[in-house]
Amino acid sequence: MHKAIFVVLFFKIKNMDRIVINTADAPSPIGPYNQAILAGDTLYISGQICIDPKSGELKKKDIQEETHQVMQNLKSILVAAYMGFNHVVKTTIFITDMNQFSEINEIYGKYFDGDFPARETVQVAALPKFVNVEISMIAVK
Repeated sequence: MHKAIFVVLFFKIKNMDRIVINTADAPSPIGPYNQAILAGDTLYISGQICIDPKSGELKKKDIQEETHQVMQNLKSILVAAYMGFNHVVKTTIFITDMNQFSEINEIYGKYFDGDFPARETVQVAALPKFVNVEISMIAVK
């Protein structure tokens, strides 16, 4: 019985539409990846950092500004996929200093109304362009 279920699930995944989501309202990828992939009703957003999409400059005067820019970049990608923060089911936050967690958490929380998504926060040694925070998301229509 389990074999039949596996075959059916594999078939559905194999034939699932994958749509690349890229918007000029979020930073262009800095490597071989896309801003997001919509697979069926699920949107997988690549980790975003504090690059201002208009200027290409990092916005990191302080951790609050940096986190706001990350969240704005994520919002732009969600909007490009006709979604909002209410569709987000999972986030991953990468930070370089766990002592900044409460400040990041305060800004992050302001972008959600009511129910928060599942989440993990991980301290890492370094992030691209030596920023302090990177956030990725999964959203479902």
